[in-house]
Amino acid sequence: MKILLIAALAAAATAHAAHPQMPVWGAAEITRECDATIAKARATVTQMESRKGGDIYGEWNRLQIAIEDVAGPVSLLSAVHPDKAARDAAEPCQANLTTLSTDIFQNEKLFARVKAAKPKGAHQVKFHKDLMEGFEDSGVALPPKERARSKEIFEKLELLRQAFDRNIRDDPTKVTFTAAELEGMPEAYVKARKPDDKGNYVLGLDNPTYQPFMANAKNGAARERYYRAKTNQGGAQNLKLLEEMFTLRQELAGLYGLPNFAAYSVRRKMVERPEVVNKFLADVKAAVADLEKKDVEELRADKAKEQGTPLAETKMNRWDSAYHQERVRKARFAIDQEEMRKYFPTDKAIDFVLLVSQTLYGVTFKPAKVATWHPDVRYYDVFDAKTAAFVSGFYLDLYPREGKYNHAAAWPVRGVSKLAGRTPYSALVVNFNKQGLTHDEMVVLMHEFGHVLHGVLSKTDYNPQSGTATVQDFVEAPSQMFEEWVRREAPLGLMKKVCPECPALSPEQIKRLDESRKFGAGMRYARQWTYAAYDMTLSQKPQPPLDAWKAIEAVSPLGHVEGTMFPAGFSHIASNYAAGYYGYMWSEVLALDMLSQFEKNMLDPKVGARYRDTILSQGGQVDAMAMVKRFLGREPSSDAFFKEITGRR
Repeated sequence: MKILLIAALAAAATAHAAHPQMPVWGAAEITRECDATIAKARATVTQMESRKGGDIYGEWNRLQIAIEDVAGPVSLLSAVHPDKAARDAAEPCQANLTTLSTDIFQNEKLFARVKAAKPKGAHQVKFHKDLMEGFEDSGVALPPKERARSKEIFEKLELLRQAFDRNIRDDPTKVTFTAAELEGMPEAYVKARKPDDKGNYVLGLDNPTYQPFMANAKNGAARERYYRAKTNQGGAQNLKLLEEMFTLRQELAGLYGLPNFAAYSVRRKMVERPEVVNKFLADVKAAVADLEKKDVEELRADKAKEQGTPLAETKMNRWDSAYHQERVRKARFAIDQEEMRKYFPTDKAIDFVLLVSQTLYGVTFKPAKVATWHPDVRYYDVFDAKTAAFVSGFYLDLYPREGKYNHAAAWPVRGVSKLAGRTPYSALVVNFNKQGLTHDEMVVLMHEFGHVLHGVLSKTDYNPQSGTATVQDFVEAPSQMFEEWVRREAPLGLMKKVCPECPALSPEQIKRLDESRKFGAGMRYARQWTYAAYDMTLSQKPQPPLDAWKAIEAVSPLGHVEGTMFPAGFSHIASNYAAGYYGYMWSEVLALDMLSQFEKNMLDPKVGARYRDTILSQGGQVDAMAMVKRFLGREPSSDAFFKEITGRR
């Protein structure tokens, strides 16, 4: 088997050697490559220390590229490799890479060289600023004792993050349901899952299994059982890890004389100060509070109607909300998400997203056979449509499997560098139904592919600023904006080109889809507020995570469900989204405003080209607000966002 694998890899490499490819390492190779890269990087740093003057920016670029050649693939393989041994081997590698990064940014001699350098040109000035902030954030200017402690904290936080994600990814929890408890589920859903020897169905916690169940299963007790299992994913051990993380983050901020981790984190973002975040979240809460109550009451009325109970005696539970939202959407708007799968067969849905992207951004995508980590994974080359020049590549890992990352994300595995002649590639990782996508899942696909485009269409001078390496409260904007192309009639018309045999959504259906999206906006954005407010609460004052969650969730109309621990599975705030979850809504303000430039023609290649040049290609080498203003030709406005969250857009 090993000989066959090596032969296959060699053949693929020979057939496609002209373009960079993702290395598919096993456990031993991950360890070997990681150790060798770290040793080589340390030797390079020693050489850089001894130099005076020269092109420190070019040297830094080459150093980061050498590190990324291992760090990028290892990060992805830790989440998608079918072999648990390989995933496990990636964790110490990532921890060691974190130590390396801290050591580099705490190196006083390198700091002195960067500080003394005189940047030339706007992109180099921005790179210089970013490097100086990286040094400062890593503690290079702290006294020796504090500097050593900051390094310990960075290393510990990485280990805690890995443990947190591992507890979610490897959670073995299964929930057993009788055949009767699957009443209401689509026929295709049931057929895709085989009953056990007792005729029961044993379901995991992956989203493609969980979400359709919660939206369609008629049995409330069954939904409750599944809800409780899902919201306990990761377990009590993750609550302890979260508490330790935020305690360490608070200590880190204290080393810098800052009042809390929120102040440490957001000072490098668009908002700059926690007070700006708190004011923004307060405005969101004020806008949606009454709407959330109204939405819950509508769902409660639907539950009373279905069950034949007096409204006053009918309680709306958290495990009821998705089910009754789906019922109301079917009744009021004649929209059935499961029925949408026939409009978006998975393979054709992928073709649709690719065609939209090619139409807008002047590129062509061509599938190619390369070595991958799983037979289901696909690869595409990206070429410029006018010049036919190779631009980049991307991988699609579309379907769920045991041990795989179970949400949706894009990995910027390899970043661009024009100065180094380096082309990028990214990977899309989702967990979709092989037969077809709901419209909600189409939105997820558009969103995550928006991140892929941000990576593969980047054309930055320096590698550390490539693609999505921009500020956290802007990075979601290009992806959020791209969601709109699956909501509008003109781009949806391209489905007929990629799938002539598919049924086409009529203009009336598209209108009803949009109306159904507006329904429940109060609940949806109130929930986003809850997540962001919880993150900021812990980031401003560390405390037992579950107590803080209960305090925030309990005052919402649906309350808190005792015995559940949602934060145990809230991986965003265990990662670099801590003190940053607000960025999803902050980015959406900019996304919906930038969308205004496409309103006359959603498929206008001229606007697409301007957007590609002004936003997507610039990565982090231009200040985010400056990019947005340049694209809009004016100051940004939040009007469209507040219309969106109140169901008026």
